Amino acid sequence: MREAYGRAHVEAINVLQNGGDVLDCGAGAGHLYRETLGPAGIGADRYHGIEWHAETVAQAGGLDIRHGDLNRPLPFATENFRCVIGLSVLEHLLKPCAFLRQCHRVLEPGGTLIILTPNISTYFTAALILAGRMPSSGPTPDSAQLIKSEELFRVSGLEFTQDDDTDTPQHRHLVIFSFLVLRRYLRMLGFRSVRGYGFGLYPFWNGIQPVLEKLDPYHCHQMVFLAIK
Repeated sequence: MREAYGRAHVEAINVLQNGGDVLDCGAGAGHLYRETLGPAGIGADRYHGIEWHAETVAQAGGLDIRHGDLNRPLPFATENFRCVIGLSVLEHLLKPCAFLRQCHRVLEPGGTLIILTPNISTYFTAALILAGRMPSSGPTPDSAQLIKSEELFRVSGLEFTQDDDTDTPQHRHLVIFSFLVLRRYLRMLGFRSVRGYGFGLYPFWNGIQPVLEKLDPYHCHQMVFLAIK
């Protein structure tokens, strides 16, 4: 995860060095700006975020972070951003494909989408299925709460009861793409250049994983995609 995030951060800085605004999807209180983009010399006036948790938005400390739901259309003008970032966000959305379409819409021509998300198509997942176990990297939503919800299901809401079979009850994964499917879908949306990188190829020894990640990114646990509009 550290290497995957590091790659995404470096790519974001490279994209923004020549100007343009950035949209941070799932911004929290703006830690991406404070820890990475700000120290790299990117002005706060160029940073914009969207975060569903209102209490977290209130802690933004002057950064332009709006309260919003990524399952709904992004509340920004078309062709408005040089870079759109979604790190560990896609897998938590009820409508991830609609979100990716919105990302394409708000990017300016030549702008870059940076996505970090887990890969469902791993050797570890296959082993779990063969062993008769659930392959999900996170718990499933509580169905009773989902039925009662009048709005779109928010995956980290504290109002939802914890699942019995879980170790991360507030970080549910709803839809997880495979490497090949996500790459194909980004191309279908009209991105003219799509590059994907894999991180973490288990159960192989850590010492040889960097080499194996380059040879076989399709089955790595985490994937980082860069898609240029």
